Amino acid sequence: MKILLTGATGYIGKRLLPRLVGDGHTLVCCVRDKDRFYPPESLKEHISVVEVDLLDKASLEKIPNDIDGAYYLVHSMTSTGNYAGPEERSAKNFREAMGRTRVKHVIYLGGIVNETRLSPHLASRKNVEEVLSKGDYHFTALRAGIIIGSGSASFEIIRDLVEKLPVMIAPRWIKTRCQPIGISDVLDFLSASLLNRQTYDQDFDIGGTDILTYKDMMMGFAGVRQLKRRIYTVPVMTPRLSSYWLYFVTSTSYRLARNLVDSMNVEVVCRDNRLSKILGLSPSGYLEAIRSAFRRIESQEVESSWKDANISSGFGFKLSDFIRVPEYGCFTDQRMRPCPDRKRCIEKIWRIGGESGWYYGNWLWEIRGFLDKVAGGVGLRRGRTNIGTIHAGDTLDFWRVLYANRHEGRLLLFAEMKLPGEAWLEFNMDGDTLIQTATFRPLGVAGRMYWYLLYPFHGLIFGGLIKKLTAQDIKDTDG
Repeated sequence: MKILLTGATGYIGKRLLPRLVGDGHTLVCCVRDKDRFYPPESLKEHISVVEVDLLDKASLEKIPNDIDGAYYLVHSMTSTGNYAGPEERSAKNFREAMGRTRVKHVIYLGGIVNETRLSPHLASRKNVEEVLSKGDYHFTALRAGIIIGSGSASFEIIRDLVEKLPVMIAPRWIKTRCQPIGISDVLDFLSASLLNRQTYDQDFDIGGTDILTYKDMMMGFAGVRQLKRRIYTVPVMTPRLSSYWLYFVTSTSYRLARNLVDSMNVEVVCRDNRLSKILGLSPSGYLEAIRSAFRRIESQEVESSWKDANISSGFGFKLSDFIRVPEYGCFTDQRMRPCPDRKRCIEKIWRIGGESGWYYGNWLWEIRGFLDKVAGGVGLRRGRTNIGTIHAGDTLDFWRVLYANRHEGRLLLFAEMKLPGEAWLEFNMDGDTLIQTATFRPLGVAGRMYWYLLYPFHGLIFGGLIKKLTAQDIKDTDG
């Protein structure tokens, strides 16, 4: 069958893609930015790619009309907070586009919405479901609560909280009940529901075997990691304070933290498990989902991470808009240094950031990350998805990867930290010489003052960095 997959660069879409190909389907992948789509080589002969923007009706005309099924895995929870309107328009445009095809079945992954009082986030998900359900095709809505998997937002936030805080003074929403589900079980439900007549024109809640409070989830995580933790609840903590608490302790953006806090006050528990019976599936429990996530992390098999999505920073640009580094009106700090071992130098570049750090003056990078958090930026906590691989579109601490070609020895990063301007950092091998270039395009007088204020530190940070990258010894990374 020919299946349309929207959100192919997202957390769920990246993982569903190989599952559907393995089931024998041919995939049409809808992406907003082709430069961020890197499917495995083994899958490329089974997929085609169309670049569309669901808010642009004209772009949807690129969708072929001979599709049999479609997945709608798109959400627009941006940093502006105004996501309900764009989500509704996107859903309407998609429904109209599907009306011009022969599609038989559309599947939507939304959120569990069984409470009478919903957060704006969950209310928007429900509205999208209602919009999509009015199309001239069979429709199935799968409603999930907390999704647990390596790289998922929920997993990474719980991990940040539990592994960093021996004692937690937590808001009262940690007593809210939810029914988490492992990512592998979500993929099972999504793939098994496709073109299954028993799922047509219905909505189903999907969850694991355990109903837990958020406190139970954190203590269960601590048990798996063999950590002793104490959690105390503060009866009075406003949503704003709760959001700041989550924002400063974890890798989430403030806007995403606010939306999550709003949703964490709503119980997300399944009505029943009838879809499990229909499909013959047996979801796992919460602890097994945690253990499975760490098996992926330890074997370096994390296929996708929520941090690589633009919502992790609030930037909605296409990579092609910034891949050409400007020269006019810019300040640059360029350094060149020969390296005795080109291959090893590239290896160091490809492991930069995240747990590897920045090789020199890590404490200075950490101070800059802290200041960025205070200013409302992303800070350093996003890290990176995989320690040895980098693709365009990935996050790398407070940078976004614009271009990565290991054969060329070229890595181009764009700053997503709070700045009075725009900044790029490029590493480029010219034979056995590394050229390291920091470029800053200032915004007004404040931008120029910022550059000159930090200029004395450039020789220390960038000079030390290029020396470490070109040195023989990879072990000395503290500077």
